[in-house]
Amino acid sequence: MPHENPLLSPAVLPYGLPDYTAIRPEHYLPAFQAAFEEHTREIANITRVRSMPTFENTLVPLEESGRLLGDVARTFYTVSSADATPDIQAIEEELAPLMSAHQDSIQLDAQLYWRIKTVHDQLDSLGLEPEQRYLVERHHREMTHAGAALDDAAKERLTELNQRLSTLTTSFEKNLLNDTNDLAVVFDSAAELDGLTEGELSAAAQAAADRGLEGKWVVTLTLFTGHPYLSSLTDRTSRKRILDASRARGSRGNEHDNRAVLLEIVRLRAERAALLGYDTHAAYITSDETAGSPEAVHDLLRRLAVPAARNAAKEQAALQAIVDAEPEPFTLEAHDWAFYTEKVRAAEYDLDRSALRPWFEAERVLQDGVFRAATDLYGVTFTERPDIPAYHPDARVFELHNADGSELGLFILDLYTRDTKRGGAWMNSIVSQSALRGTRPIVVNNLNVPKPAPGTPSLLTLDEVTTLFHEFGHALHGLFATVTYPHFAGTNVFRDFVEFPSQVNEMWIYWPEILDSYARHVDSDEPLPAEVVEKLHASEAFNQGFATSEYLAASWIDQAWHSLTEAQATADIDVASFESAALADIGLDNPAVPTRYSSTYFAHVFSGGYSAGYYSYIWSEVLDADTVEWFRENGGLTRDNGDRFRQRLLGVGGSKDPLEAYRDFRGRDADIRPLLERRGLVA
Repeated sequence: MPHENPLLSPAVLPYGLPDYTAIRPEHYLPAFQAAFEEHTREIANITRVRSMPTFENTLVPLEESGRLLGDVARTFYTVSSADATPDIQAIEEELAPLMSAHQDSIQLDAQLYWRIKTVHDQLDSLGLEPEQRYLVERHHREMTHAGAALDDAAKERLTELNQRLSTLTTSFEKNLLNDTNDLAVVFDSAAELDGLTEGELSAAAQAAADRGLEGKWVVTLTLFTGHPYLSSLTDRTSRKRILDASRARGSRGNEHDNRAVLLEIVRLRAERAALLGYDTHAAYITSDETAGSPEAVHDLLRRLAVPAARNAAKEQAALQAIVDAEPEPFTLEAHDWAFYTEKVRAAEYDLDRSALRPWFEAERVLQDGVFRAATDLYGVTFTERPDIPAYHPDARVFELHNADGSELGLFILDLYTRDTKRGGAWMNSIVSQSALRGTRPIVVNNLNVPKPAPGTPSLLTLDEVTTLFHEFGHALHGLFATVTYPHFAGTNVFRDFVEFPSQVNEMWIYWPEILDSYARHVDSDEPLPAEVVEKLHASEAFNQGFATSEYLAASWIDQAWHSLTEAQATADIDVASFESAALADIGLDNPAVPTRYSSTYFAHVFSGGYSAGYYSYIWSEVLDADTVEWFRENGGLTRDNGDRFRQRLLGVGGSKDPLEAYRDFRGRDADIRPLLERRGLVA
């Protein structure tokens, strides 16, 4: 009964946060079924209207529809990514084709499409407000892009493809999670982990204890190919074991092997693109992004790959020189790169980044770094709400207020890794802001920081500090977007624009008053020494050949898979050989510089929303680097600057063409030169 299902009852917690303490796994599928039925009735009420389509009788009720489904879906998918127990995984597998079929029933509805197209055809004579006009344009474009204009036979095949793809992407993610857990590396002695800090050893011991392996140490794997511990482990065999385990995920011929899954995904995506009138999946995806075409993406990636590979080769030679000077030299391999990079960094800049962790205690980074920068820039304040339960005991809830004291929304931080959480870091919404619906936002940030033993402080690496600032940039985008229509809420922008605000937020990591506030020694409260800060600045472009190359390699693999035509995708393809050929094609086939993600564990593109879109990070970084230059030219961390960025970019959500919003903020299009300089790619 509805009254017995908390997902079908009015929310009782502030801001409409679901009461996860009352929700059990068996509540989800009945709630989804009820939400599907309600949404179907709402759409039918729109299409049954006999009068000619107008904005008021078509677009407004369309925006009001699907509220229950959106609420249930955001509630569930928050858990399925951050706390995917076996029960939740089983539900997600059953749900995937059901959700796909329902979405298609709306997006491909011929009567709804006719009504939207009719309004769209009269757009210039309707006198709509800018957000209303853009809403019509986007709904028309998105339904057309989804296949609403196809004939019935084509729609039937499209629906079959979408349902099968939803099942496959869910399988890919489940396989990856299980194989990542299975490949966690077990060590018998602390000596094998020489070089790790006490906190890191504590986390490894805790991970072993959680698996019932008392007296051992377990190193869990990160989503990307490398691992933070590779930079400090002195035992070469230990480094190799970790990297080999990471690179083996999804390709071991066991029940979690992802090769057949990804090949079918590629084939079906290519078939779907052809059905929709595009040569390739990449052409289909980029046609509705700011890039516009795969050719534009390929041009940028090739332009950057040449200097990136050249710089990586120089870096490799410097590393090999250090190895050659050792008593027992050897040929540098991928698992050695991070360790010897730190030796070069120490030699050239007298800087040991692994020794900086005592200055990056997690709570201080959060409160006096991430939150303080947002307060100084935007005037928002944060109050922790331990009285409001989240979906997991480790997830913390904060309430935000604007400078004038008005309520803004809730922010949930879920910092630590666990076996039920997928890898990587991300932001998602539980509730989206909308004036039409009278809702305020609730956003979540997830990271995968190893959890230390009780009573031990959480000390972050500099990369983890960067990730925390980055993901909070997404959170600010989700919190600040102030729109009328839910279609434009939060981060609902083009995929190759969505990383821009998050990357901009990274600039405050090194901003003097912010760094001085949070980078304090966990024991002595001494600030990070000024000479260390200078060395960090001096070394910013250091190892960028490697970093840029590994990222571009993954971006190119994504493009290579999704630039296959339908005929090419049906060929007999060996995954490893295909990947090797793609990397050779762009000149990024250096064995010592492995791709950031290999195909079998490339969750961004085979189970996430970045298919043919992993280029988005570097594409957005062009805007980011140009924006950082603007902040520096205009006084940096000031409320005036923050208000301008909030009002003209973050605040518009998806209600405006993103490049138009950027021009409104910057006064011109972005210049690529700041990016080239940042990454050391200027000849």
